[in-house]
Amino acid sequence: MGEAASETEVAYEAAPAPANQASSYSWYVLFVLVVVYILNFIDRQILSILAVDIKADLGLKDSDLGFLGGAAFAVFYALFGIPLGRLADNWSRVKLLSIGLTLWSTMTALSGFAYNKLTLTFARMGVGVGEATASPTAYSLISDYFPKRQKATALAIYSSGLYLGGGISLFIGAAIVEAWNRTYPGGGPMGLVGWQAAFLAVGIPGLLVALWVATLREPVRGAMDGVASPSSPTPFREFGKDLSMIVPPLTLYSAWQRGLAALAINIGFAVAVAAFAWWMIQLTGNLPQWSAVALGYYAVFSWASALRAHDPATFRLIWGTPAFICTTLGYGLVSLAAYALGFWSAPYAETVLGLPKQELALILGANGAVSGFLGVIIGGRIADTLRAKNPAGRILMVMFGVVAPVIPIWIGYTTENAVLFYAMNFLAGMFGATALGASAATTQDLVLPRMRGTATAAFFLGTTLVGLSFGPYMVGQISDLTGTMVDGKVVGDLRTGILSLIAVAPIALGLLIYAYRAVPRAEATIVERAAGEPL
Repeated sequence: MGEAASETEVAYEAAPAPANQASSYSWYVLFVLVVVYILNFIDRQILSILAVDIKADLGLKDSDLGFLGGAAFAVFYALFGIPLGRLADNWSRVKLLSIGLTLWSTMTALSGFAYNKLTLTFARMGVGVGEATASPTAYSLISDYFPKRQKATALAIYSSGLYLGGGISLFIGAAIVEAWNRTYPGGGPMGLVGWQAAFLAVGIPGLLVALWVATLREPVRGAMDGVASPSSPTPFREFGKDLSMIVPPLTLYSAWQRGLAALAINIGFAVAVAAFAWWMIQLTGNLPQWSAVALGYYAVFSWASALRAHDPATFRLIWGTPAFICTTLGYGLVSLAAYALGFWSAPYAETVLGLPKQELALILGANGAVSGFLGVIIGGRIADTLRAKNPAGRILMVMFGVVAPVIPIWIGYTTENAVLFYAMNFLAGMFGATALGASAATTQDLVLPRMRGTATAAFFLGTTLVGLSFGPYMVGQISDLTGTMVDGKVVGDLRTGILSLIAVAPIALGLLIYAYRAVPRAEATIVERAAGEPL
């Protein structure tokens, strides 16, 4: 114990003085991370522009597509983000990101060989596991390459990759599908059709970028805070422990090790979430969606319970901090609408407005890239300015991201005019994007440097298990429920499904009002609540 304390003390004494300005190499690293995030979202979002073709070839419904675009990816992205986030706190972030990029690029390429819903589901799960390495490593690297006063701006620039990748994916996907199907109208080599070729074309380049990532330098952890934060000497042992905390039935053994009471609580929660899932399956008829969601929420509960026992300081600053939870859930509901629009806007334009795939892909792709980029950059800069005047100032930017898109969504998805639809889609995307940098920076400021990878994983639980798991699916399910039967098949009402997103705004606003009041005190008492660990 004394030896460990001594090592920690040496690490803190050796810490460099915090820098006031990011170096040129810091900006180079940020550029590489943005490229990675662009690939991340190309591989994640390309399913949107391919959805109509996949639906026809595989005989799927809108709710099936919502599951593939949401929970099939999101649950595994969120769950593996937990142990991988912890691994990012204890091991080389550069190596971890390079390995993760290799995995998700490979699984994206393998999606091109899917021949039914099940095989495509497994491929999407693999993409989710690989992509779970991206943001925990990137957020942690950015926090060690940029000083606090530039952090929201740097995170906003990184987050622009989300919108650039999402927009590019539509254009690339449509171009490949059209070119492939024109060249091979009956199917090309190995019988592959256009949507399958598109998966292969966007997955393979990621393997080359993974080699580029591996050349980056690993920074001193905690350098920008003037406190070198020591890593675990056994990172993979810790990773194995964290993995056992979220993978059933190992979760039961983990709970049993903490005592019979912990085991009983774990089993009780498992029964409760299984009963809820069964009820929702009976109500909607969608077994994969609710099984995946139940698995995800049970695993998160198991992990949080174990974290409380093994690392109480981290638990207190994340799960035990209402400001952190409300900021995360509030932004999670912003992301619910953003992910739903990002997935369904192209199929909506193609099926409801009758717009040609190549045109809508070009315009919606450019819309998404430009509006998201502008929104996240402007939002990040304004959030930093507000933060300089008010400890909770960034939350005001998140609130704007909740309220401002409501009217553009309503107008855009009730009009028959294509130009007005494109314009309102642009405004909704730009306004919603302003919230991301602000919410991410707020959660990073509420924890210690050694906890940032874990905090990022927890933050992304909100954007995935709340936003991505339910956004695309909710629209698809409501579309099916309000649709009509034609020749024995459900023809969904996507307009009603998308407009239902407006209903989440009041809930998000309530959570963020609470966060606005709670953030200043939460940030001021970090060391105290972490039981004396140095900031």
